[in-house]
Amino acid sequence: MPRRTSSGIAILIMLVLVAASACGGKKPPIARPTSPPPGGTTAGAKPPAPPEPVVEPQPVPPEPGVSSADTMGDRSLDDINKQSPLQPVFYELDSAEISADGQKTLAADAEVLKKYPSWVVSIEGHCDERGTAEYNLALGERRALAARTYLVSLGIDAGRLRTVSYGKEFPFDPNHSEDAWAKNRRAHFVVTAK
Repeated sequence: MPRRTSSGIAILIMLVLVAASACGGKKPPIARPTSPPPGGTTAGAKPPAPPEPVVEPQPVPPEPGVSSADTMGDRSLDDINKQSPLQPVFYELDSAEISADGQKTLAADAEVLKKYPSWVVSIEGHCDERGTAEYNLALGERRALAARTYLVSLGIDAGRLRTVSYGKEFPFDPNHSEDAWAKNRRAHFVVTAK
């Protein structure tokens, strides 16, 4: 039996040698360096950053209820007159003379009228409650005509401007005080056609 053991050991050693020679002959693959990409980048350079995501602009809706002189041409006559794009001119007691403030107001009104050349405007002359009805009708007429004449001098076609006097019949402020009376002495503008 000792022979079998030694012959078994011999076979085992032989198998180990064959396996070792078979494994020892192969070398693992070696990674070879690749050449740099074209474009002149150096080994220490960082790769380019990824592009920023594109943010689509969100449309801004117009604010409801906001109006300007730019949109007045598309509105009804009632809406135009409610928005009051033409400001009134105020007068001193028993006067139809246009003050410096009144001239500025009429200049601004003339710009609006130039922007909308098809508008026809009625200029209403108003007075405070003091004085007779006849006197106030005549004074209201002079106030409306003074405003019309000044607008024509600023280049507004006279054919677009009508005048009417209401005297003291339609007060802006019905109170019986100097503040109320100052508000009532005016030339008021109403767009009657567009």
